[in-house]
Amino acid sequence: MVQARRSFQGSLPLASLPRLRGSLAAAEGAVDFDLDFGKDDLGVAHLRVRADASLPLTCQRTLQVFHLPVHVDTRLGLIAREDDEAALPGGYEPLLTADGAVHLAEVVEDELILALPVVPVKPGAEHQAPAFASAAQDDADGPDKPFAALQNLKHKKT
Repeated sequence: MVQARRSFQGSLPLASLPRLRGSLAAAEGAVDFDLDFGKDDLGVAHLRVRADASLPLTCQRTLQVFHLPVHVDTRLGLIAREDDEAALPGGYEPLLTADGAVHLAEVVEDELILALPVVPVKPGAEHQAPAFASAAQDDADGPDKPFAALQNLKHKKT
C-alpha cells in the first residue's frame, strides 16, 4: 500500500469500535476518515490519518451528555521493530507493524482514543459550580466550630 500510495476514505459507526465504545456515553454516530499511505522525501513509509467525529461523552462536572467534536490529523511512521522508532524524523508518531499488516479500523480507533480528554467537561461547564458545592456551602454556613454538634449531643445525654 505504501509503494502504491493507496488512499482509503470512508465512515465507521462508533458502535463498531469496541475499545472506544467504553469511554462513550452512547454508541451513536460515526467517524469519517481519510487514510493515505506513502513515502516522504527521506524514504520513510508513513500513514497519514485524518478523522472527524462527534463523540458523545459524559461531562464529569454536570453529568450531562454532550458531543465533543474531534478532528484528528496525524502522520504515523510505519516501523517493523521498536528499535526503528529512534530513526523516525520529527513530526511522526510510530506505528508498529511487526507483520507488515495494518488494520485500518484499529488505527482510526487508536487515534480517537488518543484524542479523548482525560476528564471530559462540557464546554461552558468549567465555570459552573459542581453539584456537591451546595452541600459544602451548607456545612460552611453551620457553626464555626466543627465539633459543636457533638458537644450538644454530649449535654443532651447527661
